[in-house]
Amino acid sequence: MEAPPLRWLRAAAVSDFPKDGGACVQIDAKQIAVFNFSATGEWFACQNLCPHKMDNVLARGIIGTHGDTPKVACPQHKKTFSLKTGECLSGENYSVQTYPVKVEGDHVFVGFA
Repeated sequence: MEAPPLRWLRAAAVSDFPKDGGACVQIDAKQIAVFNFSATGEWFACQNLCPHKMDNVLARGIIGTHGDTPKVACPQHKKTFSLKTGECLSGENYSVQTYPVKVEGDHVFVGFA
């Protein structure tokens, strides 16, 4: 069975996101952390809620890589999460929801199933 098509919802203008950093947007009553990996030309999105202490802080996290995997580190307790799969890279049994991102013109869009 084929997956339903994604609903692409506008998050914000490209200029609203810092280079090599993130910002939080609210889409459909969800806080979404969107990250601009300008060094590699990639964009990623995940839930803003860190599952460790249940705080909406991931958009303020530090981004980088774990091997070839783009990641974000929670700014409070340094738990790291893959921005591709959402899995916790720190060894704990946590995960975050990730979302596809696309840029069209001057706007960033996040995809929802």
